[in-house]
Amino acid sequence: MQADIGLIVLDSAEKIGSRVNQILAEWRGGGDYLIPVECPRFSSGEGKCIIRRSVRDLDVYILLDVCNHSLSYRMFGHTQHMSPDDHYQDLKRVIAACSGKAARITVIMPFLYEGRQHRKTTRESLDCALMLRELESLGVHSLITFDAHDPRMQNVVPLMDMENVSPALQFTQALLTEYEDLQLDGDHMMIIAPDEGATERTIFLASLFGVNIGMFYKRRDYTRIVNGSNPVIAHDFCGVSVEGKDLIVIDDMIASGGSILDTACQLKEMGARRVFLFSTFGLFTSGLDKFDRAYADGWFDRIFTTNLVYQTPELLQREYYFSVKIDRYIAALIDALNKGDSLHDLTRPAKRIRQMVELYNDKN
Repeated sequence: MQADIGLIVLDSAEKIGSRVNQILAEWRGGGDYLIPVECPRFSSGEGKCIIRRSVRDLDVYILLDVCNHSLSYRMFGHTQHMSPDDHYQDLKRVIAACSGKAARITVIMPFLYEGRQHRKTTRESLDCALMLRELESLGVHSLITFDAHDPRMQNVVPLMDMENVSPALQFTQALLTEYEDLQLDGDHMMIIAPDEGATERTIFLASLFGVNIGMFYKRRDYTRIVNGSNPVIAHDFCGVSVEGKDLIVIDDMIASGGSILDTACQLKEMGARRVFLFSTFGLFTSGLDKFDRAYADGWFDRIFTTNLVYQTPELLQREYYFSVKIDRYIAALIDALNKGDSLHDLTRPAKRIRQMVELYNDKN
């Protein structure tokens, strides 16, 4: 028997969660699926969760954005901005407040918490694996994440359903809608991986576009650690000539932006026609000044990132920025899961991307 949907949206994902609720209501003939929750803090910084409506026998979906740094709370009289740790702690409070009453709990965590701490290379914590095991022990039935830094993290919880979703279709739609003069063939376009970790994403999209790939290889200084990682000492390109071609650079996230901007700069110096930057998560942790300068210097033509993480008003106002909306995609995932339908075509939309590319080529 199909259970009713209950949508719990934490404050970190309020904007996108509201839109998902509206879309589900449109598709299902009305109704409000949002379950009101609060996660107040005591003056000491401790917190709790209060669910304002019953979740008994509901198919519960909990949506949050662990990267939303715009939220704050008061602790000992001081303002503290919420970190990913704070958001994750609130998620656990929500799960605990459900108290085993829900028929099923699915966590929708677009940016996988601690996803970059995915392997152990020395005496260090393995945070992402610990998080997944903890959610499993709390009774979470499934987890949906987007473009995980390392998809192999699914192996940590083989008995818990974990879907790693690719937003490649939405990026393709955005690019082909915005630009009508692209030539999607090997002579005029290439897909570029800014490092070896982005190779799988690059190959996937390049094979559907029917174009070649190029890759940058990062040489690091493994004798030093700066800001949590080994500094890059060289960024070398492997691939055929990019001269006169439109290039798409794909990565899972833009943090400070140094790596992807260096990639864009080198590609322009090698004679690229246009450079488009695709990144599922635009964090911009060091601000936008360096992107403003790079755009003014002609290093790139457009940045595409999703609305899966918090976007500052300043970012949304930049003329070089395009926000790729994922609201309907999340609603479709919830709708399919609730009905017991297969998620294969949603999570790996190769057929739809290929059809879109063929239709675009036919029109041009």
